[in-house]
Amino acid sequence: MGFKINRSSKEPMSEINVTPFVDVMLVLLIIFMVTAPLLTVGVQVDLPESAADSLPDDQEPLTLSINSKGEVFIQEHQVVFDKIIPKILAISNNRTDTRIYVRGDKTINYGRVLEIMGMLSGGGFSKVALISEPYQN
Repeated sequence: MGFKINRSSKEPMSEINVTPFVDVMLVLLIIFMVTAPLLTVGVQVDLPESAADSLPDDQEPLTLSINSKGEVFIQEHQVVFDKIIPKILAISNNRTDTRIYVRGDKTINYGRVLEIMGMLSGGGFSKVALISEPYQN
């Protein structure tokens, strides 16, 4: 009881050609690989270099940036100096264990960075870290 399927040369094939699908997926992969780093730009800060190891990322940290003009940004939004602690408390839902990364431009006064870190520490935030570029030999 064997069935034999005879197919004439004029019948359409029922096989799927995956080559165009693979080509489109590879092009999309390349596009996303090129554009993904551009999506995380944020505030332009020229970071100093450091040989310290990076910290592990277990949750999304808040980033506080100080640009070369001394303007303060939380994530990408500019903040008045007196409103830094209330804004961070509002964003973190009053959780003082939120990790905060401070990014300071290397051309600004170091005292300005310490002043903001002292303000964060005085506000009850204990997980405050400085961000730098990796040291290049």
